[in-house]
Amino acid sequence: MLFLKKLLYITVNSKPEHLSSSKTVGRALVKKIMERYPEITLEELDLYKEHIPRLEYQYFESRNCLVNKEAFNQLPEKEQKEVHKIVELCDQFIEADIYVIASPMWSLSFPAPLKEYIDCIVQSNKTISFPDNDKKPEGLLKDKPRTVIYVQSSGGNIPWMMRPILNKGLDYVEDIVKFMGISNFERLLVDGTGTTEQERMDAIHGAMEKIDGIIEKIKVEEPMLV
Repeated sequence: MLFLKKLLYITVNSKPEHLSSSKTVGRALVKKIMERYPEITLEELDLYKEHIPRLEYQYFESRNCLVNKEAFNQLPEKEQKEVHKIVELCDQFIEADIYVIASPMWSLSFPAPLKEYIDCIVQSNKTISFPDNDKKPEGLLKDKPRTVIYVQSSGGNIPWMMRPILNKGLDYVEDIVKFMGISNFERLLVDGTGTTEQERMDAIHGAMEKIDGIIEKIKVEEPMLV
């Protein structure tokens, strides 16, 4: 029996790929993963081109829980489409096994579309749950081996001692991924893209040299023999 695996490649930059350091390295990483695991199917999600709904109170019946069917049917058609889109984005994320997120560092964080996307996929009874009415949530995405690889580009070389202060966006993404139950999180940093094209290319090449080591850390479910 062959388990078909999915790689979800999420990009968060309005620049075309050849001008974006994170997307350039992200694409090289995705290609190598596909070479290593040829049975994988690839889905791509460009958060600057895809419509990501902005969450409104009327879409929810409780914390992180979308409206029930009866309440959904009472929403205007436009708002029903927004709820459908939220469910679609969340289901797409759940179905994947490997995730590559390519984003620049902006203002010690990441571009706003990524936060809006995260808000869509953190959903009660889909990616998290509140068992036995306990206030402490439980991540539901520990049902199978999953790996998230976060590719982040930044203009400067960040000393490791300063990363807890300056890498707030990266740390947040890791925290939210683990909150949903995905324990295997890897970071591929494209630091020091600088102000010249030569500095940028040097940073890209330096990050690409780490790709093989990152791929070795990917966790996938092995096919069952029948």
